[in-house]
Amino acid sequence: MPTPRPTSTSKREKPASRAPVDPWSDTCPSRDVIGLLASKWVMLLIPLLRRGPRRNGDLMRGIAGVSQKMLTQTLRDLERHGLVARRDYLEVPPRVEYALTPLGDSLAKTITSLDDWVIRHYYDMAKARGESARQ
Repeated sequence: MPTPRPTSTSKREKPASRAPVDPWSDTCPSRDVIGLLASKWVMLLIPLLRRGPRRNGDLMRGIAGVSQKMLTQTLRDLERHGLVARRDYLEVPPRVEYALTPLGDSLAKTITSLDDWVIRHYYDMAKARGESARQ
């Protein structure tokens, strides 16, 4: 079976100006993005930020089980990829907020759909595995 390939190109983008993105290739750097987005912390953090800018403590309280180290690392990765913006108010005591960029907001819509799907089908999947679903 042939590997599916992206077929459309933006009208503003010249087709030859960039290397094709092929996540099915083991050498394509887009796999780093897939790895980032597959993180459970990203999948939990992005929808939280969709509700509006949040401070670090708000995010810690909103995602039970995330360590400060993982939260900081995830936020830095998301910021580096242009999905989250960090705003430092340069105050004492320090006040920093994180918010989705427009690119991050477009991703949040997709992740929210996936979250909704998981909520609707969690018990079906647990039943299929023969497990008693956690409540």
